[in-house]
Amino acid sequence: MSMRFTERARRRMVALTMAVGLAMAAVGCGGDGDDKKPDSSASASKDRGSAPSAQEGQSETPLAELKGKDGLLLQITSAQRDAGGFLTVNGQFKNDGSGSMTIPAELRGDETEILKHGTSLGGATLVDSKGKKRYYVLRDTDGRPLTTTGLTTIQSGQTIPVFIQFPAPPASATDVTLQVPTFSSGTIKISG
Repeated sequence: MSMRFTERARRRMVALTMAVGLAMAAVGCGGDGDDKKPDSSASASKDRGSAPSAQEGQSETPLAELKGKDGLLLQITSAQRDAGGFLTVNGQFKNDGSGSMTIPAELRGDETEILKHGTSLGGATLVDSKGKKRYYVLRDTDGRPLTTTGLTTIQSGQTIPVFIQFPAPPASATDVTLQVPTFSSGTIKISG
């Protein structure tokens, strides 16, 4: 029960941080065309946390689609810099296979601290090839990765919303490569 509360609290923190960051971006932009983009991103973030993401997957074109085993896909829908100096990557797992499958445990990586906290996306990294830096998933004070946790199985045709938080690369880094164990790599464009 406490693990569920922690996950719920973490999702609320991410949603609040994204809302503040988007509001700050909207105030700072001042352009008439840019105001519409943050509003749609904010509503997409709210929908992701409270409603099934099947409709969202149909209306949004993913920034990247990373292919896993047996028809498991990781579709990245946004990569947003937040006011706190971190980058939140949002997306969804999608099962394009013919049957139910288990989310691979390898996604959490092999670091001892992350292994203690169960299945997560803790093994993901971002690579800024221009800046020649690799960024690892952020952790809270107890060592838990700031990602979606508790991933178990996914039914055929089902989608599961996910997020991953990293330290934000410098503003000059707009294109980075997302690497997730057992999946192909994908280049994503950072906004904000």
